Amino acid sequence: MRGKKLPALLLAFALLFALPACNPAAENPSAAPSQAASQALPSAAPSSQPSETPSNAAPYGPIRLAVLSGPTGIGAARLIDIAKNNPVDLHTTYECGIFTDNSELVAGLTGPDPEFDIATVASNVAANLYNKTDGGVRIIAAGTLGVLHILESGGKTEINSMADLAGRTIYAAGQGANPEYILRYLLQENELDDVEVVFAGASEISAKLLSGEIECAMLPVPAATAAILKSEGKVRQAIDLTEAWDGLKNGSQLIMTAVVVRTEFAEAYPEQVDAFLTEYKESIDYVNNNVDAAAEIIAALGITPSASIAKQAIPQCHLAFLSGTEMVAGMSDYYSVLYSIDPAAVGGVLPDGAIYWVPAA
Repeated sequence: MRGKKLPALLLAFALLFALPACNPAAENPSAAPSQAASQALPSAAPSSQPSETPSNAAPYGPIRLAVLSGPTGIGAARLIDIAKNNPVDLHTTYECGIFTDNSELVAGLTGPDPEFDIATVASNVAANLYNKTDGGVRIIAAGTLGVLHILESGGKTEINSMADLAGRTIYAAGQGANPEYILRYLLQENELDDVEVVFAGASEISAKLLSGEIECAMLPVPAATAAILKSEGKVRQAIDLTEAWDGLKNGSQLIMTAVVVRTEFAEAYPEQVDAFLTEYKESIDYVNNNVDAAAEIIAALGITPSASIAKQAIPQCHLAFLSGTEMVAGMSDYYSVLYSIDPAAVGGVLPDGAIYWVPAA
């Protein structure tokens, strides 16, 4: 595969904006940022349940939940909406924040005074974070499978399978992250070594698709959805890469979102982790089964630009709730694939089994 090759994802420990609470008064965009620290959290315990509460654990309060805008946060939209407007309907209480970059979540999960307890992050970021913090976070669930799509512009219908990409140039978003590794793996497995990949930002790619400057691109939902809607029929979804991945029939699943918890929090408050998992599953089920209502919630929270985009994007996100042994099997296989493409994708080494938080039956 030709094209640019840049280093894998670097975890940025940057300045973190304070986490807004799930109430109008706390959603102040001018809130002062807190400084991210680089000190790692204590190593993860080998078992999922603690023998005793850590001596430095803070008293339990609301779960501080952070999600990414876009597909990584779509599954949690119903939970966030209830926490904001009808908190008495939940088993526990939450303070919620919606962010635009994995680096903000990384910074908020680490250091001696972390800002978040639970966060939805890209699955490869979870592995990197676990390795780089010596077990400071654990994966408790998977939230979305694949959200990547190959788009074709110009009103054409020439691309319908991976084989149809032979000899083409693909503009792709997500260099150094899950999207790059997924695309590279699919091209490799389909023996498409004559494909040129050009990496660019999603907004630049969308503009070039709409203008007809490029004919083929890979974008995630909802950027892919927005491009299709804006094109008025000139841009189409050509390949769902989740379906292409499943078509390999190699036993692995394409899992792009991991839900992580700080190990210290999970060991101190396992009941709250269990409560979150119940409510997160209920949120995903609601979004999948109530698309119109969920789309309005998602747009109101700013997770997607509009309800119309959210409505079209939800079915394309492959929302799923995986936990326990099902999660362990799926994530482990996926990490093995990433490692085979580039060890740096998962932090240089495959994470050990302690990365997974599996509550006692």
